[in-house]
Amino acid sequence: MQSQPADGVTNPIVTPRYRTFVLAMLVVVYVFNFLDRQIVTILAEPIKLELGLSDTQIGLMTGLAFAIFYTVLGIPIARLADRANRVSIISVALVVWSGMTAACGMAQNFLQMLLARIGVGIGEAGCSPPAHSLIADYFPPDKRASALSIYALGIPIGSILGLLAGGWIAEIYGWRAAFFIVGIPGILLAVVFKMMVREPIRGMSDNNTSGTATEQPPLGETLRALLSKRTMVHLAMGGALTSFVGYGLGQWMPAFFMRIHGMGIAETATYFGLVLGVASAIGTFLGGNLADRFRDWDMRVYAWLPAAGVLVAFPFYVVAMLADNPYVAIAILVVPSLLNSLWLGPAFGTIQNLAPTRMRALASAVLLFVLNIIGLGFGPFLVGVFSDLLIPFAGDDSLRWAILLATVAYFWAGAHFLLAARDLKAELEAAAQHQ
Repeated sequence: MQSQPADGVTNPIVTPRYRTFVLAMLVVVYVFNFLDRQIVTILAEPIKLELGLSDTQIGLMTGLAFAIFYTVLGIPIARLADRANRVSIISVALVVWSGMTAACGMAQNFLQMLLARIGVGIGEAGCSPPAHSLIADYFPPDKRASALSIYALGIPIGSILGLLAGGWIAEIYGWRAAFFIVGIPGILLAVVFKMMVREPIRGMSDNNTSGTATEQPPLGETLRALLSKRTMVHLAMGGALTSFVGYGLGQWMPAFFMRIHGMGIAETATYFGLVLGVASAIGTFLGGNLADRFRDWDMRVYAWLPAAGVLVAFPFYVVAMLADNPYVAIAILVVPSLLNSLWLGPAFGTIQNLAPTRMRALASAVLLFVLNIIGLGFGPFLVGVFSDLLIPFAGDDSLRWAILLATVAYFWAGAHFLLAARDLKAELEAAAQHQ
């Protein structure tokens, strides 16, 4: 007999095949999330030229303004996802961000483009918190970092497709057509997702299948409970500073190779998509899988692995940015592109294991709030500001030095990951006893 939980959802019969199918559908949704988010990266130069924008405006449009709405709205949407149907929330969000991506192709000035990108951010706020919560219900604690690292493959895959689709479509048909072509299919995907994915009961993979999950606690109590865990605070800050570098470089690296090395938009898209994107995907996959594999040796590997990744990545970025040959630089960038992606699965998996059942979507939203305000919000924006400020001193090389300045944040990120390791084992063991 199937159980009926408090939020009115019948517990589905979950086979390993269906569980894998649900994860695959969530990955596809996340691919569209990052495709629509990152396509503006490769289109920044033609948009700048046609609309007459500065680097600061590009950084504001792609970073800070987007991130403010994305992160602030993520909290109430996650709060809703901790008590309502998560599949429906993701489906509606997908329609919104896909439609607003298409609307970017109609922008005639900076304000219109800014508002369209804000619309994308509003829609995308409804993706990851409910998705993380779904994964935590479909996968047991010792498999969550691996499952979440597979889900996080949507980041590099979506970025790859955004670069390739944006670059080649813009080369042939112009940047406006690129927004239309990548935005509209997401609306169709939303219908398929709603029809094919079933909502599970809360705590299904924590042996809490009775349908008697505890009531959602007040927001203030939830936030205090989450922020009282030092592991969560340090993982959030480490992830935020890693994202600061990742988003900053991800936004401005293509522009750097086009400006400094004279590469074309399609060529840049191809190298960054196929070479660096694949390296990032490998790192994302390895992070969660390695952490889950070695957790029995020492649970602190969930923090040690991200720390090692960002600290070792730094010198490779320095050498690559100072290289004269663009193809040598891209070859060197393969290594840090892999290393700086190791943190995703371990960090998000640990957060889901630390959070009580009815706080999981909000826990994910809190983490995303911190890392996206600092990373997505200020990464692209401050690199653009630094680039403009350095023009009187560095001339055409201002963007090179702005990017290098941003990578210094990896040392701060590494320190937070190492601090997270101190309490990680004890806090995970305590959380497991109270699920």
